[in-house]
Amino acid sequence: MKKVVVFGGSNVDFVFNLDKAPEKGETLNCNSFNKLPGGKGANQAFAVQKLGGNCIFLSAVGRDELGDIVLGSVKSTGVDVDNVLKVENESTGMAIIYVESDGDNRIVVNPGANLKADKAYVDSKKNIIESADYVLTQFELDMDATAELLEIAKKAGKTIVLNPAPAVTDVPDSLYAGIDYLTPNETELKKLTDLNTDTEEEIEEAAKVLLAKGVKNLLVTIGSKGAMLINENGTKVYPGFKADPVDTTAAGDTFNAGFIVGLSEGMEVEEAIRFANAAASITVTRKGAQPSIPSREEVNVILK
Repeated sequence: MKKVVVFGGSNVDFVFNLDKAPEKGETLNCNSFNKLPGGKGANQAFAVQKLGGNCIFLSAVGRDELGDIVLGSVKSTGVDVDNVLKVENESTGMAIIYVESDGDNRIVVNPGANLKADKAYVDSKKNIIESADYVLTQFELDMDATAELLEIAKKAGKTIVLNPAPAVTDVPDSLYAGIDYLTPNETELKKLTDLNTDTEEEIEEAAKVLLAKGVKNLLVTIGSKGAMLINENGTKVYPGFKADPVDTTAAGDTFNAGFIVGLSEGMEVEEAIRFANAAASITVTRKGAQPSIPSREEVNVILK
């Protein structure tokens, strides 16, 4: 089975559910609390394996209880975590999340050990990257490290899926050249190009800016409407599957994982997008990040 390398962050989310976030100097009791494994990298690695892929995870955690939580969750699906860096005297990344009763949230992130997944770390895993067939990453970690990963993957002829999240505005043009699939949502595409993305026509125009910088394909997720594939041959919309959303957390991570799993299994691009849309449509009907990610069997039921 072809191998997928996922490079990205590892966090533990401390989620406090309350009526409203505390004001300055205010102390409140929360209604409920959860401590959950997260980070886009960890979510995507988890999803790749659960959806039937063969994943190697590259990341960094502290040698602490939180690191055990993240790696334990990811490893439970069968992901190879042997190359994750375990950092001494540094906390695993964490996010403190206040979720208000109306759904609004406030988030504070401590990257912690994630900062150690740097360029030197990526260079030390060059043989792992070169041994894989597909590479999936985001903008979650150090940009120099991400650029190094992409350069190694490009030179080795790997198929690259870059999920530009969280969106940033200072991406060097050289990073885009040779990316096989760039997978922003509408908001991320807007931030990357500084262009409006409210309509399909505007999305297409913004995508052309990034195609001109060397991206081979733009695969733009458009929420419940599905996804748009934009390349030199034109634009095509792939409708999403009907779902009653409960929580959109990790929907994008599931989509990206599903897409790269499909490619790694030799699916045609259209089939891989449909597979990804189906997987994401299940994720949004469940609460949480990794707990919401479906199994391959569940996706197959929807596809039938």
